[in-house]
Amino acid sequence: MDFKYEDDRIYLENEKGECIAEVTFPEVSKNKVNVNHTYVDKSLRGQGVADKLLTALAHDLKKNNRKAVASCSYAVDWFEKHPEFDDVYK
Repeated sequence: MDFKYEDDRIYLENEKGECIAEVTFPEVSKNKVNVNHTYVDKSLRGQGVADKLLTALAHDLKKNNRKAVASCSYAVDWFEKHPEFDDVYK
């Protein structure tokens, strides 16, 4: 998947340039973000896109020495199921 990266979100666009999947994570303090929203268009649901978004986010956080908290229920659940990323969560 060809995700696009911004400072506070990672997203996927369709051929029309419309956002069809995203995870948003505004900065809450220096080097700490809040994963507050995950969205996947209904046409992509069931294909593991949200998992791929969070995996991309976790790797990006690690690469940039940032940490995350989560207020998005999907992200909370995802981080609990992926202890390999405990170093970037909370």
